[in-house]
Amino acid sequence: MKSLEELNRIREEALKKVNLRQNNAQYRILVGMATCGIAAGARPVMKALMDGIEKDQLPVTIQQTGCIGMCIHEPIIEIIDQAGIKTTYLEVTPAKAVEILESHIKKGEVLQSYTRVGNR
Repeated sequence: MKSLEELNRIREEALKKVNLRQNNAQYRILVGMATCGIAAGARPVMKALMDGIEKDQLPVTIQQTGCIGMCIHEPIIEIIDQAGIKTTYLEVTPAKAVEILESHIKKGEVLQSYTRVGNR
């Protein structure tokens, strides 16, 4: 059995992760976590994104989603801004995820070489 102090610590850590997904965000990031995405490495990508968002307190809501429909290009993340413009990043690695946060989220500069851009 865990102590009350340890359970409270676990609860606080879980709440922090939930808050990453439910803040007043300027961007929403969807990470394809269907079987194909997970098999291609979406879990480490999701972790890299969550770590970067938490570390820098970025105005982002992050969510898991099912199949995005381009399994050959997994792991895939989609970034949707407040205007509803969707940018789809293909074949994302944890290193690319960090680059995407630095460029797209922090500077507003889409990394065209990793993307497909369109309207929702």
